[in-house]
Amino acid sequence: MSELPLKRFNIRVYGLLINPNQQLLVADESFKSGQLATKFPGGGLELGEGLIDGLKREFIEETGIEVDVKEHFYTTDFFVQSAFELSSDSQLISIYYLVESNAWQQIKTSNKKFDFEFIEGVEAESFRWVNISELESEMDIVLPIDKVVVKKLVAHFKK
Repeated sequence: MSELPLKRFNIRVYGLLINPNQQLLVADESFKSGQLATKFPGGGLELGEGLIDGLKREFIEETGIEVDVKEHFYTTDFFVQSAFELSSDSQLISIYYLVESNAWQQIKTSNKKFDFEFIEGVEAESFRWVNISELESEMDIVLPIDKVVVKKLVAHFKK
């Protein structure tokens, strides 16, 4: 269980955008804490917002494109304490959806990991496409829930 007393839930929603080349969009991020992580586009649900509306808002904010939410893919089914707050008192719940967009080519992407200027204390983000067949070897995916999603995605696309 938790080291700190829990006081709230932190609900996050993420989109799994796969292009026609069987590549998944990932976000390389630098957090205010100085941590680096590769994750999926999406983020925190705002109070009074539904999951689908929150995911659509996050995609527009982060990538500049609108997405169609196709189907639920995974919801956290084990305990995770939020890791990106120094004195976190929240339990993390993440929901993942498969999404589509005809505008996927409009997303500014790079072939380089963490393709942004690193400034301590400032958040930054860049996007890139990763072949689904190479996802398991993606060493920068460190968030515990995202690791579960990667395994499920790889298994899903091997069918």
